[in-house]
Amino acid sequence: MSKPVLRSEYQKSVANYWNTNQNDPVNLLLGHVDGYYHHHYGIGDVDWSVLEAPEAERDDRIIRELHRLEHAQANYLLDQMGEVKPEACLLDAGSGRGGTSVMAHERFGCHVDGVSISQYQVDFANGQAEKRGIQENVKYHFCNMLDTGFDEASRDVIWTNETTMYVDLNKLFTEFARLLKDGGRYVCITGCSNDIIGGRSRAVSQIDAKYICNIHPRSHYFKALAANGLVPIKVEDLTPTTIPYWELRAKSSVATGVEDPFLTAYKEGSFHYLLIVAERMVR
Repeated sequence: MSKPVLRSEYQKSVANYWNTNQNDPVNLLLGHVDGYYHHHYGIGDVDWSVLEAPEAERDDRIIRELHRLEHAQANYLLDQMGEVKPEACLLDAGSGRGGTSVMAHERFGCHVDGVSISQYQVDFANGQAEKRGIQENVKYHFCNMLDTGFDEASRDVIWTNETTMYVDLNKLFTEFARLLKDGGRYVCITGCSNDIIGGRSRAVSQIDAKYICNIHPRSHYFKALAANGLVPIKVEDLTPTTIPYWELRAKSSVATGVEDPFLTAYKEGSFHYLLIVAERMVR
C-alpha cells in the first residue's frame, strides 16, 4: 500500500492554502505577462520609470517589471546549475505553477520532474506543459518532497526555490542526498532568519503567519547539509538585490500587506534572502 502524500495535519493545511489560493493575483497576473508562472520573488535593479507612466498604463507597467524581476531570479538560479546535459534529469522540489521547470527544460533540453503537495498546482503546471508541447520532458507530480519515491542516485540537479520553510531540513536533505548522483548539485534560494541576533523578529513571525510556514534560522541549513553529505560550494546573500522588488511591489495593485514585514525584516537584518549551492559527496 502506497504512503499518503500528506502525512500530517500541517501538510494538509499547507496544501489547502495553495489549493484554495487559486486566484492569487500576484502569481497569476505576473504569469499572464508571458506564460511563465512562478511562485517566488524577484531580484535586480528596478526600472523606476514605470511609476511615471500615464495612469492608464502604470499598473500594467509595474506588473511587467515585477515579472521581469522574478524571471531574473529564476534565471539566476538556473545559472548556478553548472553544465547540464540534455540527457540529465532534474527535480524541482516544491514546483508551484511550474515556471522554473519550463525554463530549465528550455535552457538545457533536459528532463524535469516537479513535485508539489498541492493538487491544484500540479494540474495547473501539467496543463502549461501540455500547452507548450513539452509534457514528455516536463512532468509534475502530486508528491511529498520528503519522500518522493524516485530512484536513488537518479538526479543530476535538484533545486528548491522558496520552499524549504515548509519542511524539516534534515528530512529534506536526507531525501535529496539519496536522490542525487555523486557530485550532483543542489541549488537553494530561500528566506532564512538571522540567528546571530537571537530569536526571530516580529517581522519574520508575521511572514510565517501569512504563508503558514516555519522560516528556518540560517545556521540550520548548513548543519543539515553537512549531516547529509551535501557540501556548499557557493553561498551568496541576495538580500540587497531583492529589496528593490519589494519596494516596487508595495506600490503595486498586487500588494497584499506582507510587503512591510519583508522590507522591515530585510532592512533590520533579521531576515536574509540566501542562495546556497551544494554538491553531493561521493558515496
